[in-house]
Amino acid sequence: MGKVKIKRKSTLIDMTAMSDVTVLLLTFFMLTSTFLQKEPVTVITPASVSEEKVSTSNVVNVLVSPEGKVFLSVAGEADLANNPESWGSEPLRKEILKNAVARYNQLHPSKKVVLTEQDADVFAKIGSFGVPFQALPTFLRLSQTEQDKVISDMSRADVGIPIDDNTDLNTPNEFQIWMQAIYSSGNDNLQAQMKKGEGIAVKADQITPYSTVHHVLDNLQTLKMNKFSLLTALKTESD
Repeated sequence: MGKVKIKRKSTLIDMTAMSDVTVLLLTFFMLTSTFLQKEPVTVITPASVSEEKVSTSNVVNVLVSPEGKVFLSVAGEADLANNPESWGSEPLRKEILKNAVARYNQLHPSKKVVLTEQDADVFAKIGSFGVPFQALPTFLRLSQTEQDKVISDMSRADVGIPIDDNTDLNTPNEFQIWMQAIYSSGNDNLQAQMKKGEGIAVKADQITPYSTVHHVLDNLQTLKMNKFSLLTALKTESD
């Protein structure tokens, strides 16, 4: 007697519902996540046992590269929906730029920096910046690809915010001008964070020259910004 063959039926699974759920989850994570700002250089921070987290809003980050180049990044309020009167990052950066350039031009009337509204719009979208004032117009008029190429070249003299051991705030250096402009930007929440020491974070590579780190810390103290955080990596059992 021949073997009875059972007819196989194709299995059909409707994935429509699964696709909808996936899209909803993806949208949720995209809208609620805080994306890390692109940095001009990779910095390997020293290890410590501190687990305290640095705020991602209303904060200024001071990045010092292994070559001793100084960069700044500024973030405004993250939750604008619940606080429409607060400062977002882009308008905050534009105000900082306006104040910083005005102060620089006041101190250097023979070398004034002239920026357009379009330049200010470009600056507002830059996460991390670090070029001398004199190089700003040329830098801001480059394409984003060219900007990335310039600012990642640590061998260039026009990369990095100039800093020294100046203690006379009547003639501040460029780093001090930027920090004063950030503090007096009009963002009360950022100013309050900076006063508490939660609004300034210094991030340096573990092989960064001590002289440059010393300049940064000394400049902050000269500006009466005596409270700040030092970013470190969490120490492991092998450290």
